[in-house]
Amino acid sequence: MSWLTNWPRPRRLFWLLLISALVIIADRGTKTWVSLHIPLGGAIPVIPRFLRITHWTNEGAAFSLFADTASPHVVRWALVAFTMAAAFVILIVLVRLGDHLTLTTIALALILGGALGNVHDRIVYGSVIDFIEVHIFAYHWPDFNVADSSVVTGACLLLLDSMRPNRKAPR
Repeated sequence: MSWLTNWPRPRRLFWLLLISALVIIADRGTKTWVSLHIPLGGAIPVIPRFLRITHWTNEGAAFSLFADTASPHVVRWALVAFTMAAAFVILIVLVRLGDHLTLTTIALALILGGALGNVHDRIVYGSVIDFIEVHIFAYHWPDFNVADSSVVTGACLLLLDSMRPNRKAPR
């Protein structure tokens, strides 16, 4: 039972979980606004020929992978199961590392919030609402949302943190 005595101090873990909660709230709020104000397939230009707020649904994984499969229910629930398992692992890691606010723990908090934001949509609606559309010259980036942005930002922070030199290396 020594693991019970190694629990992180709640103060820092609270801030990490707050980051995840804020991502979920921002994701739900933006998706709700888009659903109420933009018809499915519609768009509002923000920066002409560069950025639009759209309203699309994605039944597949990232970049609509597996969206056109013959078994959409299998894909939906496989994505839900995978996301929930990953979120559970991330939560365990956050609890174990939550005594410290580091680039790694902040990145994991962002990933957790983004994962839970999208899995909510998959469970409740069967698909994820994507609404940020970016064009760079002739290139069109696939539409995404706040949760997607949070997961990608967290992954980039983890990558950057892994490339930093180890500060505890012997001299």
